[in-house]
Amino acid sequence: MRIRCLRLIVPALFAVTLAHAEGAKDAKDITPTDWNRFTAAQYLDAREQWWMDWPKAQRDHGTACVSCHTALPYAIGRAALHASSEPAPLSPQEQKMLGFVVKRVTLWQEVKPFYLTEERGPRKSEESRGSEAVLNALILTRYDEPTGQLRQITKDALKNMSALQIKTGDEAGSWEWINFKGAPWESDESHYWGATLGAVTYSSAPASYRNQPDVKANIALLREYLAKEYDKQPLMNRVSALWASAKIPGLLTTRQREALMKDIASHQQADGGWGTATLGSWKRKDGTELDMASDGYATALVVYSMYEAGVPAGNKLIQAGRKWLVANQAADGHWNATSVNKQREATADPAKFMSDAATAYATLALTAIPAR
Repeated sequence: MRIRCLRLIVPALFAVTLAHAEGAKDAKDITPTDWNRFTAAQYLDAREQWWMDWPKAQRDHGTACVSCHTALPYAIGRAALHASSEPAPLSPQEQKMLGFVVKRVTLWQEVKPFYLTEERGPRKSEESRGSEAVLNALILTRYDEPTGQLRQITKDALKNMSALQIKTGDEAGSWEWINFKGAPWESDESHYWGATLGAVTYSSAPASYRNQPDVKANIALLREYLAKEYDKQPLMNRVSALWASAKIPGLLTTRQREALMKDIASHQQADGGWGTATLGSWKRKDGTELDMASDGYATALVVYSMYEAGVPAGNKLIQAGRKWLVANQAADGHWNATSVNKQREATADPAKFMSDAATAYATLALTAIPAR
């Protein structure tokens, strides 16, 4: 893979060096593929711009919340496009998003938690802090990963994440995680999911960082937590643990991995995809029926996690899922997924949150997994 670098000035802070690629201004600049990278990037940029401009997403110091449904997936998807295609400038939306993350990491002791306990309920400040520390570090390590080096701001984000990792008690190894009873990322089972993101963050950093004694101790504690709680998790979380296991040996036993593969296969639908609602036991708060059909989020998460964990690209499950993704990209570039919490008005922007994640993860999967 050929890597080039772009000198990006983060507003009012300092210059950082980032690997860059996908950001072309028109379709002819995109290397031909069996899916449309250009429209996917356009959709992701437009949705991230909407999110950063939405009043409910605004936070102190002129920043925005790093949401689990839009901002985090956006960063993961965009970073994947950079790592997998010819060099091109970062999009304005990326620059703004990264500027927010860099600012909040730099001013970590000054910025307020995304949600305050006195306004939103018990432990919300602590949950917000733990969640944000992981999300900031994950975003920055994913952008640094192709270079094999960590910028100082990324090291600072990792330091914040490590400092908030729980060191004692039943949840040792994990982080406090935001819980608004909103599945799949802000609910009771999301504490484990957040820990898998912490593991992905550590595994995205260079080996030279992971092998530092204090970091090795943190990873060992995290491995112990993920292993201990694994069998209690819904399938979606166990799939995320499979992703996390890629560079953390011993996270899953051979028995657990074999059982997981059978479970994944049994949940694949006749069209080759997976449905988010089938990977858990959720019920909508408004009593409406869950959408059980295959969708972009579940399908992409499953096939990407399998591939990252060493399952060959030619595996029948992976290729069937990949074909589903290729066949189900909409004309505007997005992949569909719907809320497991309630029926939303289809044309409302919040109704697109699950599709934001679906599009980013589909982008992540398709940039990584070759057709066979």
